[in-house]
Amino acid sequence: MPTYQLFATTPKAMETILTDELQALGVKNIKATMAGVAFQGDLATAYRACLWSRTANRILLVLSSFEVKSQDDLYKGVQKINWFEHINPDDSFAVSFSAKNSAAINNTHFGALKVKDAIVDQMRAKFQKRPNIDTEQPNIRINVYLNGENAQLSLDLSGESLHRRGYRDVSIKAPMKENLAAAMLLRSGWPQIAKQQGSLIDPMCGSGTLLLEGAMIAADYAPGLLRDYFGFTGWKKHDAECWKALRAEAEQRKKIGLEKLPVIVGFDQNRHTVNTALAHIANAGLQNKIHVERRDIEDAEPAESWKPGLLICNPPYGERLGDEQETAELYKKFGETLKAHFIGWKAAMIISNPELGFRLGIRSQKPITLFNGALECKLLRMDIEENNFFISKAKTQEERIAQVTEISKAQEQRIAKATATTPQPETTGAESVGAEMLAYKDVGEGRELGAEMFANRLKKNLKKLSSWAKQNRITCYRAYDADLPEYAVAVDIYQAEQTWVVVQEYEPPKSIDQHKADQRLAGLLAEIPRVLGISRDQVFLKIRRKQKSTDQYEKHGDQGRFHIIEEGDCKLLVNFEDYLDTGLFLDHRPIRMLIQKQAKDKRFLNLFAYTGSATVHAAVGGAKSTTTVDMSNTYINWAKKNMALNANEGTHEFIQADCLEWLATEAQLANRHYDLIFLDPPTFSNSKRMDEVFDIQNDHVQLINNAVSLLSPGGVLYFSTNFRRFKIDKQALSNLTIEDISAATIPEDFARNPKIHYCWRIQE
Repeated sequence: MPTYQLFATTPKAMETILTDELQALGVKNIKATMAGVAFQGDLATAYRACLWSRTANRILLVLSSFEVKSQDDLYKGVQKINWFEHINPDDSFAVSFSAKNSAAINNTHFGALKVKDAIVDQMRAKFQKRPNIDTEQPNIRINVYLNGENAQLSLDLSGESLHRRGYRDVSIKAPMKENLAAAMLLRSGWPQIAKQQGSLIDPMCGSGTLLLEGAMIAADYAPGLLRDYFGFTGWKKHDAECWKALRAEAEQRKKIGLEKLPVIVGFDQNRHTVNTALAHIANAGLQNKIHVERRDIEDAEPAESWKPGLLICNPPYGERLGDEQETAELYKKFGETLKAHFIGWKAAMIISNPELGFRLGIRSQKPITLFNGALECKLLRMDIEENNFFISKAKTQEERIAQVTEISKAQEQRIAKATATTPQPETTGAESVGAEMLAYKDVGEGRELGAEMFANRLKKNLKKLSSWAKQNRITCYRAYDADLPEYAVAVDIYQAEQTWVVVQEYEPPKSIDQHKADQRLAGLLAEIPRVLGISRDQVFLKIRRKQKSTDQYEKHGDQGRFHIIEEGDCKLLVNFEDYLDTGLFLDHRPIRMLIQKQAKDKRFLNLFAYTGSATVHAAVGGAKSTTTVDMSNTYINWAKKNMALNANEGTHEFIQADCLEWLATEAQLANRHYDLIFLDPPTFSNSKRMDEVFDIQNDHVQLINNAVSLLSPGGVLYFSTNFRRFKIDKQALSNLTIEDISAATIPEDFARNPKIHYCWRIQE
């Protein structure tokens, strides 16, 4: 058999696992790269990788590499291959094309068409017939990857992604792909545990992916055995006898392996997912080999006859709207269950928020980075032993806020006592900085170390911003934004009948002890009332962590106290106690003012509207009509109340709906048209009210196209995102006029943080 250049693709961060797999299959000349592994081998080697790899996505057989400096270079490079060696004139094929850093071709659809044309033209010229295009199950699938000026042309031997084992009901969306589940098990030491007949338990098994992958690993069950289609089966050079022999060997290994399968059990509290798991187990021919039952996490415990082994799961990440507190409690219960019933076991779980791991109260090994789709996650691995337990320092936001507040009050009392006998400077403002430093040098423990530096910086900022705010009639603005690294907070001022201050703490580095962070936070909270001359009750603390999909929707209390503030002739309601955000995103002030100026006699649409502040600005600006769409009934009602505060004309429609679904439907119906649209979606969301996971980087092209389809001739779409690593795909949106107006929409009070959001003006 000839030797081929081969390449196996895999999700990012799984390259090392795939390398180990290929080495175990006897593959030589392996070289790991980003999201893949290059290797060499004959057809048997390639087939074996397709049949046995648990972590690869695709196995590519490289046909040629060539230089592409123009579109013609791509066409000619593809035509150099004698395609009759690979398919017959009446066969079918499909093309997948991707490009990176290419000046010649930056449109993947165009590139795929160019490749298709080269093949079709060659076959038609030789045989007066052309092969057909079949995107589902073609005879061969061709893959072209263009990196700069270097193109690699390959046959996709897998045909479709290898994570599709063949046991899953394709109509059911899985929370994780099968190759990620396999990677978790391999990284958690399951193969060694299974050889020793250790048990496998998934206490939150969902549709059973981890159980099935665990059983296949333990039984030496090739993950490709259930598949009835591979990309090489319709290839003219396919060696059917070799493939038949490899499958026969795999069937024999599976038969032997199933006879010594250890105990594998899954629990889940949801009846529907239990039934789904049982169906998948039956599809894999593993009925009576894997036990699944409906059981709550608190009742998850092993039978006495089960040998200690591995407990593994993919628990909820707390990404859904309003779920953070509920998820934190679930992790706490889970930790208690592990400590009570699983001493002597090993445990592993994948999480997106490492802080939740502390809720378990069990020390873990160094976390391993993996990706669940586009979401970066950590695989935690733990030994469930009594000497490995700890009392979790991580608290709920409410608990920590209460604790910091108490520390702050104690510091205020010490400051008051110390300063009562210390001469105070008579000067104020910027010129008093040196005097104040002297005044406080003998205060001692009455003041948190370094807090005076924060106070002086806040004073300096206020002196500058207060005149700017007054001149521009701005009543709510950011006065401080992590100016000093030691005091990583944002301080926002809200002014109406009185002054309120909202302090948001950014997540401190993991190297900072929480007790020290609390002391420092309490210190600055003690300074703010003194600097601003307000009561401590007018200062509100928020504990902000790494931005999730919808932090603004998280409910933290139920006080129901609202205050009216003014912005650009608009009256708006804010709430300082019940939510992480107040109901008004201050950094969007310029775009709201722009909408107000441009809204006269316009039809305005506000998508992902939150509390509808942009809608109010449009209405006050004289919009003929407005439509406000948000998934949350709470925020739709808030938007209605905001509108009711303001005198305006026109008709105003408020719609509670999944914005993605609503927009897609309206784009198809084409019954609605708007002159002005504001689109400010979350970065990521898998809300329980949404059918699909939303990722702004992956999904923005379709989202923008749907929104643009509702624009009237000459209409304008303003699209904004606060995802700092966001890159707008102008290539995919080349039919639109796109103007980056981010700099013009960053207000003066956010100038220190120019990446707070990005904004574009888009027209057809």
